Amino acid sequence: MRLPLYLSGVVAAGGLLFGAALPAQAAPTPTPDGGVTPSPGAETVTKAGTSFLTAAEIEAGQPVEVDAATGEYLYWSFAARAGQVHDIEATVTLPADRTGDQAWTIEVFDGLRRRQACVDGVQSPVAKTTDTAVELRCSLRRVRSWAEPWSGDPLPGTYYVRLSITQLPEEDLGQSATVSLVIGAENAGTSADDGELAAPLNPVTRSGTVNAQPSAAPSGTPLAGAADDADGEGWSWDWLPDLPKFSARWFWTAGGGVLAAIAGVVGFALTRRPRVPARP
Repeated sequence: MRLPLYLSGVVAAGGLLFGAALPAQAAPTPTPDGGVTPSPGAETVTKAGTSFLTAAEIEAGQPVEVDAATGEYLYWSFAARAGQVHDIEATVTLPADRTGDQAWTIEVFDGLRRRQACVDGVQSPVAKTTDTAVELRCSLRRVRSWAEPWSGDPLPGTYYVRLSITQLPEEDLGQSATVSLVIGAENAGTSADDGELAAPLNPVTRSGTVNAQPSAAPSGTPLAGAADDADGEGWSWDWLPDLPKFSARWFWTAGGGVLAAIAGVVGFALTRRPRVPARP
C-alpha cells in the first residue's frame, strides 16, 4: 500500500508543479513605454501657424520647439498614409508667475476639417498653479485606405494638429510658454476589406486662375457686338448718347417705367366707375 501512495503523491506533486509552471510561462513580459522619440538627425521646426491655412508643415519624427503666448491657437499639418497609426505628444512649459489653473487641449483634424477621435492619451489635461509643465497626448485610429463617407474614419491625406488653451484666468492671458511636440507614425498595415482611395484628402491650397481683363481694343477695331450687328443679328446701341455712366441699362429702366405708367393709366380707366350726374 505504501508504494501506490508514494507514487500517487509523486504524481500529485508533479501535477501541481506542472500546473504552476504553465501560468508563469504564459504571462506576458511587460515592455516599458518610452513614448514618441524624434527621428535621429531630423530638423527642428521652430514655427507654428495660427489657422488651418497657415499651419506649419511637419513630418513624423520631426521635433517641434515653439515659443508661444498663452491663449493663442497653434496649428501644424502632417501627411498620413494608409495603414499608419499616429501618436502625437506635446509638452507645454508653463510660466512660473501664473495666478490660477489652466486647461489645455490637443485636437486633430483631417483634410476635410473633420475632428478625429483620440483613442488613447490625455487629450485635455488641467495644469495646476504649482505645475511647471503639462503633457498632452493623442493616439489616432489606424488610417484606412478606403471608407464610407458617413463613417468619419481617418483616410490618407493631410492632417492638422491644433494646440490651444480652453480655460485660464484673464490675468494670465498672453504669458509666454514653450511648446515641444513630436508625431510618431507606426505602420500597422491595411485591412483586407479596405479598398483604395482615388485621391488623398488634401486641402486645396492653390487658388484658381483669375480671368484676365479684356484689354481696350484699338481704335478702328470692331467689338464682338459690333460684328454681330454688321451681320444683322443682335442690337446696336450706337444711337445712345455718349454720356458718362450711361448704358443700355438706363434705357431699359426708363422704358420699363414708361410702360408701367401707361399700364397704370389704362388700368385705372378700365376699372373706374362712370360718374353719375347729380340730380337737381
